[in-house]
Amino acid sequence: MTDETLDTIMLVDDELMVVRSLEGFLTLETPYRIVSYCSPIEALEAAATEASLRLVVADFMMPEMDGVSFLKEMRRVQPEATRLLLTGYADKENAIRAINEAGLYYYLEKPWDNEHFKLVVRNGVERSSLFNELSSRVSALESAHAELSGFREKLVKAFL
Repeated sequence: MTDETLDTIMLVDDELMVVRSLEGFLTLETPYRIVSYCSPIEALEAAATEASLRLVVADFMMPEMDGVSFLKEMRRVQPEATRLLLTGYADKENAIRAINEAGLYYYLEKPWDNEHFKLVVRNGVERSSLFNELSSRVSALESAHAELSGFREKLVKAFL
């Protein structure tokens, strides 16, 4: 399996130290491809071409764009990618806003527990993979339905 076909996790935080810490931890502890950005604008541009993006982890407070706004845009660009918000501010109102506006999967506070973070990441990637599989199967069913409808029309015409 090449790096481009591995399930990908995107990390977005304006603090380079946080990005490098998460990147190092996830590289050592998970089988996923990790891409990191200190700019939400750059991350959004890159996300458009990430075919295997499964999970996006974003900081809440960033200077160019807050995490909720970023994840709302990410939802539009990569609707099947699971979205996780990482914050140093324990604020239930913002957590609820993020869940409602950005379709947030999980809200994690800094500092995080590594084992818990790894579990959330694994579950988030699995969730995204299941959504992708479901979408593929729905498309296949829709195609089969269209094909059966075509056969039905031919049969009706043949017997009239």
